[in-house]
Amino acid sequence: MYLSHLSLTNFRNFPHLELDLPLGISVISGANAQGKTSLLEAMYLLAIARSFRTENEHEVVNWAASGEGGSALVGGTIEKKDQRLKVYVGYQCVPTQSAPSIAETAPDHHPGSSRAPDRPGFGVRKQIKVSRIRRSASELVGVVNAVLFTAEDIELVHGPPSVRRRFLDILMSQVDRAYLKTLQRYQRVLHQRNRLLKLLQDKRAGLEELDFWDQELSKEGASIVWQRQEALGFLEVLCKVEHDQLTGGSENLLTEYRPQLYLGNAAKDLGELEQVFAEALSASRNKELRLGSTTVGPHRDDFKVWVNNIDMGTYASRGQARTVALTLRLAEAAYLSSARQEEPIVLLDDVLSELDSFRRSHVLEKVSQYQQVVITTTDSETIPRCSLPNVTYFEVQGSELTSGSALVDSA
Repeated sequence: MYLSHLSLTNFRNFPHLELDLPLGISVISGANAQGKTSLLEAMYLLAIARSFRTENEHEVVNWAASGEGGSALVGGTIEKKDQRLKVYVGYQCVPTQSAPSIAETAPDHHPGSSRAPDRPGFGVRKQIKVSRIRRSASELVGVVNAVLFTAEDIELVHGPPSVRRRFLDILMSQVDRAYLKTLQRYQRVLHQRNRLLKLLQDKRAGLEELDFWDQELSKEGASIVWQRQEALGFLEVLCKVEHDQLTGGSENLLTEYRPQLYLGNAAKDLGELEQVFAEALSASRNKELRLGSTTVGPHRDDFKVWVNNIDMGTYASRGQARTVALTLRLAEAAYLSSARQEEPIVLLDDVLSELDSFRRSHVLEKVSQYQQVVITTTDSETIPRCSLPNVTYFEVQGSELTSGSALVDSA
């Protein structure tokens, strides 16, 4: 699988861009704040249906076009084994009071720090098409598979549990759309149950109403925990391989799933796990009535990474955390390749400059095995020109890209 053409209209700082992308490695270099990350943001958007940099998607619309009636478009031509797909994600600016909610339609993503000034009173209406057929965001996830490496990936180690849950949910949703649907159902049930707990605090509902939502939450939540447990078991095997190669075999890595649900009590099958969940909800009912929120379930899960029996989340240095984060991303790419029997598009956003020469060479060697890799950097010298096959170099400045001596169409 690869992206052969990227088309942008009023996306971030690109009024218009038509970019042909080759197979192999594409290196996009340029100074900071020239649009390198925006290009990867657009490419990853075609895979997960949301920006990874902002929760407010109105920010992706070019400032000059972000008023009423303004719009932005990201289009991509995807070459798969047996078909060519045209994927479009469009944004239409509308007054906030009439803008539909765009949250919850895709797995949570890691918000970045780049934020444009808000234009008060406007939101966006999003429309997605795959080969001219309208799709929802959840229907797009899994059509295009991609793995994104960013400098913020260190948060996979040092950050809160929500970052690691996001990582796992995006990976699993790209592999299995049914998992995404289960996750969305769980989030809706959780929202309704929390709303009921608030009503019960105010004595505006009957306690018996909790029984229905407990049953629904147990069903969907047990399925999520069961699938996460299986996925992490497979992912750990891949992590061991990648980490062993990154560290020259000097370290031993283990992952540990920490489901908040059953606190160490094993369940033999999904039905038993559902029962364990129901019992945990019953046991925590009085506490949840006091707090007005649900304290049991996969929305509070986590996983730990141990290296040589040391908890990386607590004790890892910045260098160790960077290595563990790279391990997780390389394992994610291998997982997608194995599960989907098709290689993902690999995107690296300015992550090589922080690596030593050994790890940089290893990462480049590993990702070069994939059909298409796009790397951004402020210094193209970090990517050796002679040691890698099939490398194409681009340079970005403002809204213009050059490849060699030819200007990419950005009129």
